[in-house]
Amino acid sequence: MKRKLIIGAIVVAVLGAIGVFVYRGMFAKPAASFRLVSVERGNLQQSVSATGALGAVTTVSVGTQVSGQVAALLVDYNDVVKKGQLLARIDPTLAQQAVVDAQANLDKVRAQLLQGQRDYNRNRELTAEGLLAKSAFEQSASSLDVARADVKSAQVALDRARQNLAYTNIYAPIDGVVVDRNVQQGQTVAASLSAPQLFLIANDLAHMQILAQVGESDIAQIKEGQPVSFSVQALPNQKFKGTVKQVRLQSTTADNVVNYTVVIAVENAENKLLPGMTARVDLQTQSATNVLKVSNAALRFKPTDEQLASLGVQKAAAPANTTTTATSTSTSTMSPAELAARRAARGAGGQRPTTATLYYVDQKGDLATATVATGVSDGTSTEIKTRNNSTIKEGMKVVAGIASPSSTVATATTGSSASPFTPSSGQQRPGTRGGI
Repeated sequence: MKRKLIIGAIVVAVLGAIGVFVYRGMFAKPAASFRLVSVERGNLQQSVSATGALGAVTTVSVGTQVSGQVAALLVDYNDVVKKGQLLARIDPTLAQQAVVDAQANLDKVRAQLLQGQRDYNRNRELTAEGLLAKSAFEQSASSLDVARADVKSAQVALDRARQNLAYTNIYAPIDGVVVDRNVQQGQTVAASLSAPQLFLIANDLAHMQILAQVGESDIAQIKEGQPVSFSVQALPNQKFKGTVKQVRLQSTTADNVVNYTVVIAVENAENKLLPGMTARVDLQTQSATNVLKVSNAALRFKPTDEQLASLGVQKAAAPANTTTTATSTSTSTMSPAELAARRAARGAGGQRPTTATLYYVDQKGDLATATVATGVSDGTSTEIKTRNNSTIKEGMKVVAGIASPSSTVATATTGSSASPFTPSSGQQRPGTRGGI
């Protein structure tokens, strides 16, 4: 009997222990699990992205000033031509006939001028002897002047006909490469209203340019001489370099967005780049060397009170030296060196730098905060500026998000609408990139 009582007590104790473990497993608060990133030191480059089309610096459209049938084509696509080289010939038959006709008309009016000169000389003598009326003499003088004018007009007509004959030969106006040809041999071209384009010649494809469209919100950051990097679809694994050559003042509006054209000079010594290629351009606007930087996810991390309560973590009172911003200190109490450092920390144009809050776990296990000024950002990491006595140092771990496996299980099993551990809209999800 006594033995049975002992066995029963042991069974009850074991069942009680099992119950305690089960209860703790079901209702105990999970340990806080933070996703941490390091504060690093390195270089950053801030850029503005845009797209544009590659083209030659100088492109000339070659047309014809006379109408007619294309009698000969002497060049084709991609041919290298020199200035003054014959490219094509328009049928010269009509132009040659016009020259002959103009020459015949000139000969006729010259003969009329000669006869008018003779009549004038004869009538002048007769008038001097009193044998001819003065009015008749004046008539012969007028006829002579008309004959002289007719000769000048006929000479101009002959020059025009000769020039039109010369226009039947199409010559290259510049050295370059034929990038487009719009006619075929035997085709008839008409130049009645405007000169039709026969060829398109690019001056020098070793020196090209990109016409990139930049929005009005970013155009103030673009200056002449800024470095540019870009890529093209044909060579996705290769980066090319360029330089901002010009920011054109003329704007264009598309879908209520105002854009400005930025001209980027590009060297193409290896002829890898072709006219018309679409370039994805990064215009470097700012850079920072050997500065503290941190992932943008850490700067966006803002835990809610519900998240902290569910994790069993509370916010620690932040030290005064980590939460005081640059605006809280009176300039009247600052030393000249501090004033100079404060001015240097300001952004372009004398504006104060933007501030952000970083979260980290202190020695007590509480979540503490530190306020930092942000600087140059490359879209993934951002420069941070701290005071000398700040707790944020190189190599320090800061919080970039909350990660708890139990939250995933709970959401999957209970079907609840939202887990307290799910990053909020202002929090960076793992694997995403972007600016602050």
